[in-house]
Amino acid sequence: MKNLLKELCLVNGTSGDEAAVREAITEKIKDYCEYSVDALGNLICFCRGKKSSGKKVMVAAHMDEVGFIVTYIRDDGTLCFGEVGGVDASVAIGRQVTVGRNGISGVIGSTAVHNLSKEERETPPKFESLYIDIGAASREEAEQYVHLGDCVYFDSDFTELGGNCLKAKAIDDRAGCAVMIELIRQGVEYDTYFVFNVQEEIGLRGARVSAYSVAPDFAVVLEATTASDIDGVSGAKKVCSLGSGPVVGFMDRSTVYDKELYRLAFDTAAELGIPCQTKTMIAGGNDSGVIHLSRGGVRTIAISLPCRYIHSPSCTANSADLENMPLLAGELVKRVHEL
Repeated sequence: MKNLLKELCLVNGTSGDEAAVREAITEKIKDYCEYSVDALGNLICFCRGKKSSGKKVMVAAHMDEVGFIVTYIRDDGTLCFGEVGGVDASVAIGRQVTVGRNGISGVIGSTAVHNLSKEERETPPKFESLYIDIGAASREEAEQYVHLGDCVYFDSDFTELGGNCLKAKAIDDRAGCAVMIELIRQGVEYDTYFVFNVQEEIGLRGARVSAYSVAPDFAVVLEATTASDIDGVSGAKKVCSLGSGPVVGFMDRSTVYDKELYRLAFDTAAELGIPCQTKTMIAGGNDSGVIHLSRGGVRTIAISLPCRYIHSPSCTANSADLENMPLLAGELVKRVHEL
C-alpha cells in the first residue's frame, strides 16, 4: 500500500486535469475489471464477482488534487494564479511548484516582509498578493514556457517520517484511489462498481455525474480527512488522530451518513480487530454529498484516512491506518451486499 500510494501521489492531477492520474490507475486495473471513461473523465470500473447479491454497490474515490492555475503573465515574467480547490494562501508562500505539462519549476513568492506595512503583516495573505517566479526576466520570455490556463502543482517528494508516518502531496485522495486499486486486484465476492471520480475539490462535480450513471443502491466512499492531533489541540477539536485507525463519520457538512451502515462499519472493524474512529466535529465533506442525493437516493457511508496538514504539499498520514483501510473497506463492501 505504501509503494502504491507513493506512485499515485507523485503523479500530478489537479481538478479538471486528471488525465495522467487516470492513465496511471488504468494501467494497474485494466486486467482485473471492465472499465470506461465518461464525458467528464470519471473512470468507471465494473468488477464481476463470484456471485450477484441483487444490489448495486458502488465504491468511490476521487483522482484530483488541490493546486493552482495560471491566470496572467506580468511584465516582469512572474505569473498570477488562482487556487484550484481549498488551499490556504499562507500554506502556499515559498513553496516550490511545477507549472504546466512541460514541468517548469517555479516558486510561489510574495512581497518581502520589510516592504509590508504593519497592517499587512498582521493580515492573512491573499492569493491576489502572491505570484509564481519561474526565473523569467520578462513576459515574452515566460510566454515561451507557460500559457494562461496551465495547471500548477505542488512539487513535493514522498517521504517517510519517523517509523510510521508518510508525507506527500495529494494523499487526499490518492489514498482512496490506492485502496480501490488494491480491492480491484484482490477480486470481489459480489459484482461491484468502483468509480474514480474527477473534480471533487471544486464542488463534487465528477461524482454527481458518475453516481447518476451507475445508479447504485449503496455507496462506500473512500477518502482522506483532516486530523488535528497536534500539541495544543485537545478534545473534540482534534477531530481524529493518526494511528487510531480509519475514520467513519456520522455527519459532515454535506452528508448525514446512513445510520445502519455507520453501525455496520464499526461492528465490522471490531470483529476484524481493526482500530476505527469517528470524527468529533461536523466538518468537511466529500463526494458522498452528491452521491447520496443521486436519483432516488443512495444509502451511503464514507471511510477516510486521517491526515494532518491536508490540502498542502505536506499531507501526513500513518502507515498502519493506510494498511487497515482496504481491510475494513473490503469486508464492509461484502457485508453491505449481504444486508
